[in-house]
Amino acid sequence: MRKSLFVLFFMSCMAISAQSTWIADHAHSSVRFTVTHLMISEVSGRFENFDIQAVADDTFSEPSFTASIETASITTNMNFRDNDLRSDHFFNAEVYPSIDFKSTAVAKTGDNTFTLSGDLTMHGVTKSIELNGKLNGIITDRRSQKLRAGLKFTTTLKRSDFGVGGSTAPVSDEVEVTINLEMAQQ
Repeated sequence: MRKSLFVLFFMSCMAISAQSTWIADHAHSSVRFTVTHLMISEVSGRFENFDIQAVADDTFSEPSFTASIETASITTNMNFRDNDLRSDHFFNAEVYPSIDFKSTAVAKTGDNTFTLSGDLTMHGVTKSIELNGKLNGIITDRRSQKLRAGLKFTTTLKRSDFGVGGSTAPVSDEVEVTINLEMAQQ
């Protein structure tokens, strides 16, 4: 009897900690950035095309993430500026078609907050970065009957760390990044 209870307990613990793949729902997710222009105003933009996946349990207690962002999909709602950002003056999208991230560690900082560490590769340069993460909530989707998780990540990057834009660019070296995700469990 004790052995049966132990086996039942062990199997229920395994089910609780089971990992699954989660994929960003593009209709409800965004990868945005803000820079200071001429040291007096802020200009925001976003990347239209990205693939962000996570492996996590049903509570997102220790997620791991991978992301690939298409550099040519950058948009600031101004064609001239967008073409300049895609050119070799900034992202050089033909040579470096993606910005890639792979998480390496997660550390809980509060009830629903955490720090996500990982390696970011941009413009041919790989650096370790940290993102501040917040789990906004988890629900069961009424249509699919699968879980959906809402997350927000923020960080500040330096363009110069990755060789993007050179030192004479009219925009700040610091770039504020905000990623809002609605992740669908697969």
